Amino acid sequence: MKKRWIHLMVVLAALAFVAACTCQPQVVKPTEAAKPAPSAEKKEKVGEEVVTAPKPAEVKEAEVKEDVMKEEVSPLEDIHFAFDDYSLTDTAKTILEKNAAWMRNNPNTKVRIEGNCDERGTNEYNMTLGERRANSAKKYLIKLGSKESLLSTISYGEEKPLDPGHNEEAWAKNRRDHSAIAK
Repeated sequence: MKKRWIHLMVVLAALAFVAACTCQPQVVKPTEAAKPAPSAEKKEKVGEEVVTAPKPAEVKEAEVKEDVMKEEVSPLEDIHFAFDDYSLTDTAKTILEKNAAWMRNNPNTKVRIEGNCDERGTNEYNMTLGERRANSAKKYLIKLGSKESLLSTISYGEEKPLDPGHNEEAWAKNRRDHSAIAK
């Protein structure tokens, strides 16, 4: 009888282990377009994960801005940044000089500079760093003769990674400014 009891306990423990390994909770994340700056977010708990939800006014504004910009490949080249830095490298300045020349040849084209970060750091910190990166590129483009009225900036922080990996190679790709062209 004792042997059967031990056998039953081993089988139950094995079933519990298999059930625990195969049942993973689903993670619900908000869409990137609907996720505003951290100061406008409302936090809600969904299951075990805290999900941030934007205020309705910010959602409409974000949707309108997304509709204005093309999602196609931009003729303007991205620039990249060092870890935890928003200063422009010599390589970034050379790229921005080429981008400024393109903008001079397309004088009525509006450009939105999108600041991005890697996943390290808090969301709030990365939103601020992304904003600083976008603004440093904008200031340099203005210095090169681009019209300030045609330039805008936005920070996506870590929310729009170019590479979803979790290593230095991926993080280096994600520390960037991307320039989107208006329709």
